Amino acid sequence: MEAYKQEFVDFMLESGVLKFGDFTLKSGRKSPFFMNAGGYVTGSQLKKLGEFYAKAIHDRYGDDFDVLFGPAYKGIPLAVTTAMAFSELYGKEVRYCSDRKEEKDHGADKGSFLGTKLKDGDRVVMIEDVTTSGKSMEETVPKVKGAADVTIVGLMVSLDRHEKGKGDETALKEVSKLYGFPTAAIVSMPEVIGYLDLDPELKGRIDAYYEQYGPKEE
Repeated sequence: MEAYKQEFVDFMLESGVLKFGDFTLKSGRKSPFFMNAGGYVTGSQLKKLGEFYAKAIHDRYGDDFDVLFGPAYKGIPLAVTTAMAFSELYGKEVRYCSDRKEEKDHGADKGSFLGTKLKDGDRVVMIEDVTTSGKSMEETVPKVKGAADVTIVGLMVSLDRHEKGKGDETALKEVSKLYGFPTAAIVSMPEVIGYLDLDPELKGRIDAYYEQYGPKEE
């Protein structure tokens, strides 16, 4: 596993963003682990987070894109801090864009989006915290495609929980098949488990969780 991925796992734990215990997810699943990107709250944490996203995006998609799009609300700071990191690390200026939950009907920046205006020909990288069901993409992709004639280069999330979405495949694979663009994560939960020295009891509960909710192996 790449060094930046190992550093990211340590960073999630140090920031209290990745936790192990007993959690009930929005889907109703009982999970032995939970990731909450809302736990990144300080300037130094957000700066580091943007750098991890920038490294993963550069590693997976290169720098042939124009816009980082982060769905509201959590995607807004992700897009901003990653655009800053991309400029600092790779000397590449990319614009940021996010959607609004409620359309603004006044002022110079009225409309459905924050940040840059999407233009025909733009190449867009979508950025999210975690994808469990793909629901946010159902709402976001039509907005982005409807705003201009753009190409979505791919989606980057921080953690791939690597469990079934609506069918037998992971949510990230389902998004990729449904919309026709690549999907990736800074790190996947199997990589996290392989890196950490978990106690046997916790490891057993995680194994049991994946027996029930893990994707169907092809």
